[in-house]
Amino acid sequence: MTYSVHVSGIAPTTTEAHLNDFFTFCGKIDSIDYKQSTATIHFEKSSAAKTAQMLNGGTLDGAQLVVTSETEHEDEKHVGDEPVHSIDQSDKPRAGIAAEYLARGYTLSDHVLNRAIEIDNKNGISKRFLSYLTHVDKAVGEKALGPEKTVSGKVTETATAAAQQVRAVDEQRGISRTATDYFHQYYSKALSSQWGEKVRAFYTTTSKQVLDIHEEAKRISAEQKAAAGTGTTPAPAPAPAAV
Repeated sequence: MTYSVHVSGIAPTTTEAHLNDFFTFCGKIDSIDYKQSTATIHFEKSSAAKTAQMLNGGTLDGAQLVVTSETEHEDEKHVGDEPVHSIDQSDKPRAGIAAEYLARGYTLSDHVLNRAIEIDNKNGISKRFLSYLTHVDKAVGEKALGPEKTVSGKVTETATAAAQQVRAVDEQRGISRTATDYFHQYYSKALSSQWGEKVRAFYTTTSKQVLDIHEEAKRISAEQKAAAGTGTTPAPAPAPAAV
């Protein structure tokens, strides 16, 4: 089963690849039916289609997109209290996804950003995402600081340096960089930085303003530029092409 949204108002210069790059921030795409100025995007998960609906009014290639659906898509229900060691793009808070769009140079109006905040306020931050963030915090903390330690419990220069050392060792061992690795890389570095508490609050609470999304976008963009300058893969994933 796939979950779809209809997109109209597409610029003449927009290709199917551009549409894929734009909507892949929402979650995994199954297929795209593209005709001149209109398209139907089929997602693997309902939550991804719900995020796509949020983007109504977003800008791609200079054109303002109209994103609609005959179905009111909802987030999946996750059960169980098992630790989560990986997440999909569609598991993330909508404000975080909006920040990634801005960091990549896409234009989202304040109305779209407020819509992202409203969805997070209504739905809360998913237990699956919170469990994953806790896993990252503990995994990096134990590696860098010792058993039962967390990065958030000691956000100091020592913790930051240790976390950087852990990443360097992993890279020397040739650990592959999958999409999940990129998430892990970004969150672990962000949590152990001087902005650690702000980052944690942004991704774990629903109390946000449009300015908070812009500030997170700046942090993501700075991380990507720093990674590009050192020849490493920027995070977080996915990495759509510039528009």
